[in-house]
Amino acid sequence: MPLSEDEERIIHEIEQSFYENDPDFYKRASEETLYRHAGRNCKWALAGFVAGLAVLVVSFASSVWLGFLGFLIMLSCAVVFESNARKMGRAGWQEVSDSVRAKGIRDSLNETKRKMNERFKRN
Repeated sequence: MPLSEDEERIIHEIEQSFYENDPDFYKRASEETLYRHAGRNCKWALAGFVAGLAVLVVSFASSVWLGFLGFLIMLSCAVVFESNARKMGRAGWQEVSDSVRAKGIRDSLNETKRKMNERFKRN
């Protein structure tokens, strides 16, 4: 059901006031897609999986419980990765692979590093 002209005008006014009050958040929200969000979660899950593997390998010989904790970390990260990969679907993986091919892996990693530095930069 299409919106009436009055409803469209109200929505437009809300968007304008939102943009004027917080332009940075508006920019991030308009650029964020499901594919980017799920891709970011997949990156973090992969990093957690590697960390869990490191805990497993380093501590399994000395402490079975720490090794088991590493396994649980790996398992939970694998579940998170799988669920986000399903959310992305084939179109999302195509977008990610095209982005990496266009920029290159090194540029993609440098961009991620730059964003992390900006986020945690202290004034």
